[in-house]
Amino acid sequence: MISIKTQQSQQPYTENKVNLFRGFLLHLVTYQYSYTLPRCDLFITITVILISYGVPEKIVNIIQNSYDGPQCKVVHGGQLTDAFQVRTGVRQGCLLSPFLFLLVVDWIMKTSTSEGKHGIQWTARNQLDDLDFADDLALLSRTHEQMQMKTASVTAVSASVGLSIHKGKTKVLKFKAENNNPITLDGETLENVESFTYLGSIIDEQGGSDADVKARIGKVRTAFLQLENIWNSRQLSTNIK
Repeated sequence: MISIKTQQSQQPYTENKVNLFRGFLLHLVTYQYSYTLPRCDLFITITVILISYGVPEKIVNIIQNSYDGPQCKVVHGGQLTDAFQVRTGVRQGCLLSPFLFLLVVDWIMKTSTSEGKHGIQWTARNQLDDLDFADDLALLSRTHEQMQMKTASVTAVSASVGLSIHKGKTKVLKFKAENNNPITLDGETLENVESFTYLGSIIDEQGGSDADVKARIGKVRTAFLQLENIWNSRQLSTNIK
């Protein structure tokens, strides 16, 4: 039920997509690793988000109650410390935590891009504003002005749920862009890069796949050469090799 309501940019595959863009700006966003809001405030926000995605109130209450006044102990010097309350963030190691985080990220992107069309043309009717995989976000815009507005919007909405963008790890890549002015975040200039590895694939300012294919061939060649002793072994049969 919830996956139907999430953005298509959160889904791994979509059909009937055509590449209609000529030039664009790619903004690769990296979040800090934890929520900064107190847990009571954080779950007020998460509760609203869960309800907006159609999660039944009964399930929302169960999730909320599971976070009501939790206490933890840690092992130090071979002994357990006294119990203490956890007042921020979600539970580490909990199977529900990644799911809640993905919903929050999806809500951030929906809210940030709801007021205008600042993405690239993806089909005749639709624009693509972002690509999301867990906490790896790629913002897409046709112009410098649109990307600057989108960056500010995503930053503000993220801050409202206690998430902050890591400026040092956030990069901007421009493909056939007319405006070479830098993108800024809270007054700081974000780094422009000529290439970036996103989900294991190399994306560069040329817009093709040559760099990625070359890198993959290089990795295969390296792995092959590391097995040179096996290839030259007289004790191993050809079938085993």
